Amino acid sequence: MIKFSELGLSPKVLKAVEAAGYDTPTPIQAGAIPPALDGRDVLGIAQTGTGKTASFTLPMITKLARGRARARMPRSLVLAPTRELAAQVAENFDTYAEGSKLTKALLIGGVSFKEQEQLIDRGVDVLIATPGRLLDHFERGKLLLTGVQIMVVDEADRMLDMGFIPDIERIFELTPFTRQTLFFSATMAPEIERITNKFLSNPEKIEVERQNSTSDTITQVLVKHTPKRRDMSAKDKRAILRAIIERDGDECRNGIIFCNRKVEVDIVAKSMKKHGLDAAPIHGDLDQSQRMRTLDGFRDGTLRFLVASDVAARGLDIPNVSHVFNFDVPSHSEDYVHRIGRTGRAGKTGIAYTIAVPSDEKYLDGIERLIGKPIPEGENPWTPPGRKSDTPAAEEEERVPRKSRSRSRSRKASEETSEAAPAEAEAPREEARRDESRRDEPRRERGGRGRGRGLDRGPKVVGLGDHVPGFIEMSFEERREAERA
Repeated sequence: MIKFSELGLSPKVLKAVEAAGYDTPTPIQAGAIPPALDGRDVLGIAQTGTGKTASFTLPMITKLARGRARARMPRSLVLAPTRELAAQVAENFDTYAEGSKLTKALLIGGVSFKEQEQLIDRGVDVLIATPGRLLDHFERGKLLLTGVQIMVVDEADRMLDMGFIPDIERIFELTPFTRQTLFFSATMAPEIERITNKFLSNPEKIEVERQNSTSDTITQVLVKHTPKRRDMSAKDKRAILRAIIERDGDECRNGIIFCNRKVEVDIVAKSMKKHGLDAAPIHGDLDQSQRMRTLDGFRDGTLRFLVASDVAARGLDIPNVSHVFNFDVPSHSEDYVHRIGRTGRAGKTGIAYTIAVPSDEKYLDGIERLIGKPIPEGENPWTPPGRKSDTPAAEEEERVPRKSRSRSRSRKASEETSEAAPAEAEAPREEARRDESRRDEPRRERGGRGRGRGLDRGPKVVGLGDHVPGFIEMSFEERREAERA
């Protein structure tokens, strides 16, 4: 078995790795670090949770140990799709660069431009950024990328999902042609492959596992539910979520609950807190400081449940997550792999529940095609109130479709009415006919102001509706008068 000491890392980096509690590299680390140290481009394909961050931070720190950064000209650049992932890379850098004199700057949204500009002005060895904020600084004239020696693109497929590919291509063109590129992705979509062919030079390709595979350490469970009405789906799913948590008891130490929409994230978090479950939301519309506080609370165990949009599905290293809940089935199949990859990490076991309603069938089919196997179906622990009854009559009525019941009731009521009181049944119909004939009378006769200037409309004229408009009748009268004369 390969050890970190056999990969060619510097003594200071090895000491920092040992202090962090690591001895044996993961497959992606063992495959990517040696060619990266040799100065080659690297294309790493591995699912989330396999240690990709250390695959580029460790060789970067070793190679950048010599040299010095100049003002506004970083020596290396790391691009991440989200603020949280960029902040996590910065934390990893601090851990592994312990004892070195390397400097870094983190450029993400939600933080003052002025503070970031001050760091850039001093000169940094490692610049960690999201694409949008990086280009903002460049367009302000506060940053030059001509000194970049090593460029890293992390979670490239997530960049594609978020629409960052044009920004990535522009950033590539702003960096020197002689740079070294380390490119990491969980999947290889055609657009990602196009970029690697364009900007990477004869890369060393490391593919750890079959693309889009799920870890064997994760127990996957599909919980199906058919709501009584479609508009009750979300409410029912919240009840099912609470029932699963209650059933699993102490085994559910903590969990991440994924929703497709930000508004649903807030609703689910509020509902869980209302029912006594410690939960907090995290999504892109929240203030950055609040997002970081929520993540820190979940990491240190003071927060039990994290309700998240897919901003938290990629790359975040949150250890010891026992459960993942797909409150909404993801519309993109790849997101399922990344969501459930938050549990069962580093050899630990985990469980991932997916709550599905009939409208999710097409998404489930796509997910099962992607992972190459069906998701095992489990028991639904929640029963809607009033769904089952002990009385045979009620059970029989439950089996009869709603429309059939209403029709039979209407037919029965009609028969009883006709048999009991034919005269009373005829009276409303006679009254309806009188109302109809009253509506057909000219407005003048009902005391209204007619549009025919008081002319007698006469019999119905075929082809012009029930009555001829007054202005047309006037033209007919004038013509007849003229003929008589």
